[in-house]
Amino acid sequence: MLEDLFKTVKSRFEADSAADRKSSKVAIPQDLMFKCPRCGNVMFMDDFLGASKVCSNCNYHARLTARERLKITIDKDSLVEYDATMTSKNPIDFEGYEEKVESLQEKTGLKDAIITGECTIKTKPCVIGVMDSHFMMASMGSVVGEKIARAFERATEKRLPVILFTASGGARMQEGILSLMQMAKTSAAVKKHSDAGLLYITVLTDPTTGGVTASFASLGDIIIAEPKVLIGFAGRRVIEGTIRQRLPDDFQSAEFLLQHGFVDMIVERKNMRRTLSKLLRLHGYKGETA
Repeated sequence: MLEDLFKTVKSRFEADSAADRKSSKVAIPQDLMFKCPRCGNVMFMDDFLGASKVCSNCNYHARLTARERLKITIDKDSLVEYDATMTSKNPIDFEGYEEKVESLQEKTGLKDAIITGECTIKTKPCVIGVMDSHFMMASMGSVVGEKIARAFERATEKRLPVILFTASGGARMQEGILSLMQMAKTSAAVKKHSDAGLLYITVLTDPTTGGVTASFASLGDIIIAEPKVLIGFAGRRVIEGTIRQRLPDDFQSAEFLLQHGFVDMIVERKNMRRTLSKLLRLHGYKGETA
């Protein structure tokens, strides 16, 4: 009998608790507040956007679109975009690929996962490329590789520095071996630019992985990263299974890579534009008002 009573009391308690939880929930419009996925801090969306999508509590740097990145980095209306209409084909007849690309083009307003062009940063000229993780996780297919290669070729011709903001899940499997070929093509273009004695700066954002890390993202004369971003080639499980060792918890973080010499500096988003401008000036690239 006591057992039945306990069950009855327990069921009523659970029901009352559920009702209390339900009544205490307040519907918050998604466009009004932002909840940080790292620390749980809640901010007004206007404040979050005003801080360039950085959490005021833990300094979490949320992912930006390519257009958002350009807006806070380059001089207003200075971008002359390269190859703006270039779009992917379906070289290996991967089922559903064309439909996926068309859907993302409509959703993001991009033709593919990168914007390249010529611009100024505090009046200092450069060629810039910004990858957008909202387009197939900024995977590197033939269009991404071709646009990057052409950007380096034009920068070499015009004697301009290159700044690339990377963010990628790696090579685009829907294009098969052609996606892997982009690693060699982009690296060759970087080499020609370097041989001409020109500056190349990479800015690693979250995440930079796979074939992008294994090619042009790692070849910068100066390698910058945003705080706590994921940088690596293969995943933790694959590496641990291969070397049969336990890896440090933070081994693919920007801070770990800075400590071990892969990254030259970690720069917060609010300081990025100023830092890039200073680096360009220090390497002899001067604008209208040096």
